Amino acid sequence: MRTTVRLDDALLSQARREAAKRHQTLTSLIEHGLRLALAESHRARTARPRVVLPVSKATGGLRPGIDLNDTSAVLDVMENIR
Repeated sequence: MRTTVRLDDALLSQARREAAKRHQTLTSLIEHGLRLALAESHRARTARPRVVLPVSKATGGLRPGIDLNDTSAVLDVMENIR
């Protein structure tokens, strides 16, 4: 596929010199640069810092009569606590 890319003249000259120095075409240098930029962008989105959740040291457990499988009953209990 062919496409037109408008580059600054100085950048284009520098890219041509770099491609010649590497014994490759300008197209392959541009493709390589795009692949690196896209891979870096992907890594930036996926590399998130690990989150360490706090662990409760509380004792006791559930209040008597609370069934965590019955959401409406849990909500009723929570409304009555206020």
